Order: sequence, then C-alpha cells, then structure tokens
Amino acid sequence: VFIAPRFDAEGALLSPARMTAFHNGVLVQLDSVLSGPTTFQGEPRYVAHDDRLPLLLQDHRNPVAFRNIWVRELQQPKMQQGG
Repeated sequence: VFIAPRFDAEGALLSPARMTAFHNGVLVQLDSVLSGPTTFQGEPRYVAHDDRLPLLLQDHRNPVAFRNIWVRELQQPKMQQGG
C-alpha cells in the first residue's frame, strides 16, 4: 500500500510518502515513512511531481521475473462531519 507524497502549490513537501508492504503474504513493512525516492548514492530528497507517475520495477539488468503483482487505486476514506 503506497501513499504518495503531497506538495503545496510552490512545490514544498506537505507530507512524505508512506508504504506498507507484504512479501508472499507476510507483512514486512507497516506504514513506513519514505524520505524520498530511492537513489544510488547520497541522501534521497523530494522534488515536487505530479500525483500519478508510472510504476517502475527495478531489475539491475539481471534475469528476473515479476509475477502476481497487483496494482489498484485505493480511494481515500471519507471523513465524517462532526455534528
């Protein structure tokens, strides 16, 4: 489960990305805060971007097979008005 980072109109970070991950049905990361995109060297840092970008899977040019990957958009829960 991935929650994208949010930026304001000037490109400043409002909230970082967060993720929950399962591997073979086992929870391996729970609501982890991401400090930016993955990088080869140096510290990751956010740069403002569109809300939706392509999904990329990293393979390091090694023979690798990805299968049974599920991608679907989750709707934000509606907040109830106090009253």
